This record gives sequence, C-alpha cells and structure tokens, in this order.
Amino acid sequence: MQLGRVVGTVVSTAKESSLEGRKLLVVRNINLDAADTGAYVVAIDAVGAGVGEVVLVATGSSARLTEATKDRPSDAVIMAIVDSWDVEGVTKWRKGGA
Repeated sequence: MQLGRVVGTVVSTAKESSLEGRKLLVVRNINLDAADTGAYVVAIDAVGAGVGEVVLVATGSSARLTEATKDRPSDAVIMAIVDSWDVEGVTKWRKGGA
C-alpha cells in the first residue's frame, strides 16, 4: 500500500467495458512526512475520493480485490481516504491540519 494525494482525474470515453462507470483518478505518491515522492499512478476510485484528498492506494494483484475492481483490469485502486497517521507516537499528518 502507498500513501498518495489525489491531484487530478482521467476522462476516457473509450475503454474496456468492465471499467464503465468507474472513476479514474491521478494520485501523486507521498512519503510519511507527506512530501511528494515524484511518482504518480492512475487508480480506480473505490471510495469516493476527490482531488486534494490523501488516500491509500493498493497496487498489483491486490488492486483487484475490492468490490469496485473485482474481475476488472486494474493495477491500482484507491481503497481508503486517510484521516491521519502517526509514526512512533508522533502525529505526522492529520486531515484539515488540526
């Protein structure tokens, strides 16, 4: 799993039929300090994420295990919207900055 920030959307009118109705989002990977790593991934959104939100992305064969991606050609899925994370007892990031 990888932490990331949703930075955009992908619109595709011609696509594999099993992907019809699935929202595709561009996610920029971030590290534990919430800094950009420079890597991007296009992921199927399984949880209703939006641009600007921090999310958890599963890739590889695990990306095909959600209800939204089961039996679909997917290599990345947004499976959670992150509220906060702590590392060694220190809050590194919290939604809304509070």
